Amino acid sequence: MSDAPHIPVLLNEVLDALAIVPGETHVDGTFGAGGYSRAMAAQGARVIAFDRDPDAIREGRPVADDAGITLVEGEFSRMQSLLANADVDRVAGVTLDIGVSSMQLDRADRGFSFQADGPLDMRMSKSGTSAADFLNTAPEEAIADVIYRYGEEPKSRRIARFIVEARPLSRTGELASVVRRALGHKPHDKKDPATRVFQAIRIHLNQELEELERGLEAAEAVLEPGGRLAIVTFHSLEDRIVKQFLRRRSGGEGVGSRHLPMQVQADAPTFAKPAKAVRAGPAELAVNPRARSATLRSAIRTNAPAFSSVAVGDRS
Repeated sequence: MSDAPHIPVLLNEVLDALAIVPGETHVDGTFGAGGYSRAMAAQGARVIAFDRDPDAIREGRPVADDAGITLVEGEFSRMQSLLANADVDRVAGVTLDIGVSSMQLDRADRGFSFQADGPLDMRMSKSGTSAADFLNTAPEEAIADVIYRYGEEPKSRRIARFIVEARPLSRTGELASVVRRALGHKPHDKKDPATRVFQAIRIHLNQELEELERGLEAAEAVLEPGGRLAIVTFHSLEDRIVKQFLRRRSGGEGVGSRHLPMQVQADAPTFAKPAKAVRAGPAELAVNPRARSATLRSAIRTNAPAFSSVAVGDRS
């Protein structure tokens, strides 16, 4: 493991939402450095944890073995089939900590951050198209669309033009410099525009939002009646997906207005009304700045069957 501290965000609040009863089986879909999994196991849960990052699996194995955690390499969107492989059909809780982990950000060689120069990689599974591959081969319009959609950057087209003109790019420091130059960023400016660009490229390469959507459907399928779902997100795109999913699944969709036709939800609600969103308080923010953008949403599974309008599980 890295020497940098890995502090689970909103840990106490997540544990409160899970309300673990000793002996229950719980899923941690994003093992990372193992913070949530260890805390869940300490409360008496049988924990089955997933991670698609081979570094997290390799380095987390001793931690998992010591705590009695079953650690499996794979995407959390595949939890239904991965659990079946372990002869598990239903679980009492599912926890997901969405986005890039602190241990990935801390390591320059993974290319997720520009705080220290490293190769333009950003692949969570360490396979497939790297950030350098994408930026050096994709059309300018495609790069602009990614930066606009996933980084919510209004000047995405200008940034994309500067990226194409600067090809080939191979280092995180190079990309950050190109973005700053494109937007006229000054060292004393409060926010570094490269942050949104790195976020956008990372989300695109790892299909993070699609993975989240599939993961929510998979959690719906594996949670037993009364099972608890706890999701921690770190930016508005992720949180919007979780919020909308829980609103739909709890029967909270609007029923229309005088301007719109009546909307009919055929499926029975699969979740009770979600708990109020939770954010970190001053005490946690003082010791864990990463918690500043974190939002926890949670809900309890009903006994209704999973929605019939979606294919649940290992959808590709």
